[in-house]
Amino acid sequence: MKKNAMRVGLAALVLAGLAAGLVYGLRPKPIVVKIAQVERGAVEATLANTRAGSVEACQRTKLATIVGGRIDYLGVKEGERVQKGQVLMRLWHEDLAARVAVAEAQLATMESRRQEMCTLAANAEREAARQERLAAQGFVASAKADAARTEALARRTACQSAEREVATAFRQLAAARADLSRTVIIAPFAGTVAKIVGEIGEYSTPSPPGVPTPPAIDLIDDSCLYVKAPMDELDAPKIKPGLPVRIRVDAMGEKVFAGRVRRIAPYVTALEKQARTVDVEAEFLDPAEAKGLLVGYSADLEIVLATKEAVLRIPTAALKEGKRVYAVDASGRVVEKKIETGLANWQWTEVVAGLAEGERIVLSLERTGVKPGAYVIAEESGNASSWR
Repeated sequence: MKKNAMRVGLAALVLAGLAAGLVYGLRPKPIVVKIAQVERGAVEATLANTRAGSVEACQRTKLATIVGGRIDYLGVKEGERVQKGQVLMRLWHEDLAARVAVAEAQLATMESRRQEMCTLAANAEREAARQERLAAQGFVASAKADAARTEALARRTACQSAEREVATAFRQLAAARADLSRTVIIAPFAGTVAKIVGEIGEYSTPSPPGVPTPPAIDLIDDSCLYVKAPMDELDAPKIKPGLPVRIRVDAMGEKVFAGRVRRIAPYVTALEKQARTVDVEAEFLDPAEAKGLLVGYSADLEIVLATKEAVLRIPTAALKEGKRVYAVDASGRVVEKKIETGLANWQWTEVVAGLAEGERIVLSLERTGVKPGAYVIAEESGNASSWR
């Protein structure tokens, strides 16, 4: 009896092992996926520009002469640094210079006449005072004193007329000099000449109203730089001056510049077939770090709205529509869970509820067959032996 019982027991064990092996063998082959763990760390709420921004100069001016004319002097070259007040370009101006010379001569003549008239007026006034004293003492007739007073008054009037003529001549000279200044381009600030349109001997034409023409000289102050980028109009109310910004310049690779929001445009820009945007300007926290950047470089802004430290977080790529994720249970089976989220950006999303620290979630949501109930294996393992 004991032997029979032992045989039956062994047979049962063998059958159970065979059944378990059969079930295991018929189990679907696990799908290799990327898996991440729920962890604690920092999460930020950020905004990014909708289209590429650009590096801009704090001061940039496109200079042109007020009047047209032939270029007679060109004192700079493209790429050259200039100082404030330096003459950059001058048109032919001999006619205007001659008018200035005439106005200066007229002013000198009027000034000499004024001095003459006013000297005679002062002398006549002294003579009138002397005649009045003599008349009071009875040495001369009162008529002679009256004549002296009349002469003094006439001389003073002539002096005043000469002073007004001098003032008129001075204004005429100022007008002539103003006309002459229309032919000269002077640097309004120190900077670098970005572009020059025209050569000596060529005709420079100013822009008439409504007809844009290239400026004669494009001057850039590259000692102060900032980045301007368009943000979606729906995000504009969240952005405030002073918020921290991460600046990335395409030409500088992965380098990140620290910055802050300095200005939000007070209007919405509407471009044809594109979303409405608001231009946001960000300055570099360390201007010296931005030295060497070229005006016009494409750049992107990442504005940090808020930050939380040491919170539960998951990669944003793991989040499905409806705030759902695919978790992986102890057996390697995919289980769908709905979670509550907090702060989020393109990289991390805060988990408020629905997941615990250390739980595993699927990142490869696009893999064929990844759905609730499927068995998965971490991509890093490379074989099914580590799947539990």
